[in-house]
Amino acid sequence: MEKIQISLCLLLAGILPLSAQRYEPVPFGDFEHWTVRHIQESAVLGGEVRTLYVLGPDEVIEGNRTYDYKKTIWSSSNAYAKVSGITKVSVSVEPDEGPSGKCARLSTVLASAKVAGILDINVLAPGSLYWGRMFEPLTGAKNPYGNMDWGIPFTKRPSAVVLDYRAVLPASGMLTRASSIRVTQFPGQCPCQISLILQHRWEDEEGKVHAERVGTAFHRISRTTQGWILKHRIPVRYGDIRQQPDFRPYMDLLQGKQALYTVNSKGKRVPILEEGWADADAPVTHAILQIASGSGEEFTGEPGNTLWVDNLLLEYER
Repeated sequence: MEKIQISLCLLLAGILPLSAQRYEPVPFGDFEHWTVRHIQESAVLGGEVRTLYVLGPDEVIEGNRTYDYKKTIWSSSNAYAKVSGITKVSVSVEPDEGPSGKCARLSTVLASAKVAGILDINVLAPGSLYWGRMFEPLTGAKNPYGNMDWGIPFTKRPSAVVLDYRAVLPASGMLTRASSIRVTQFPGQCPCQISLILQHRWEDEEGKVHAERVGTAFHRISRTTQGWILKHRIPVRYGDIRQQPDFRPYMDLLQGKQALYTVNSKGKRVPILEEGWADADAPVTHAILQIASGSGEEFTGEPGNTLWVDNLLLEYER
């Protein structure tokens, strides 16, 4: 009988393979820890003290100070702006209660402010969390991507992004654009989006930053979920994916108006010139992970879009 049991165990071991994946946590990817910033808006806007959140170490920062991103790899669409001497705060990302402790809530918000009780300023801000940093204070609405340093140094090759999420989307079929006094509406859809882009970057003698796309992972959420979707897996595909059947235009190279920015070795903000698709086995130098309550152009989206995320992991093959 003992020999039969041993043989049965060996047979089962041959039939049932060990897990081929391992999982690594992302810094602050459990969304349990947040830095709280208290910033006072200008008197012409009412002088209210507003709270901004940064996904990072537990601490409280008082006063109108810029944030030092040395303590976290995360930045967000939360904005501390100072335009023509007027200080304004925009909040579209904050902590909330999740399936296991805290999570992040990202909301598309149409923020309005009266300057001196007369002039209405309207800004639409889709909630976004991303790897990189924001340059503060913001000084205008022109070229918003140029106010961000997108991505972090990264050399690994994950097979998937894994996380928990839930979403609420009004799905009215109408989008709003607002970046100043004027607010316009037009037909369209704006799904929530989770993406990971792996690049091979280099800098030329003139300080231009070039990149080739090594890995691509995208997931769009176009309808309200029935509660939380747990351990959702978004595969990372390597090399040129344009011929794959589920390729969509939004997965393409980030060029032209879609180009993201970084800081070169001379300390200058420059666009990342994503010029082509790398071979599937090309080395990775940088990663851009972004989670957003919208997926349209800047200052454009559907107010009310809300995305909750928790328990972010990167999956690797053993």
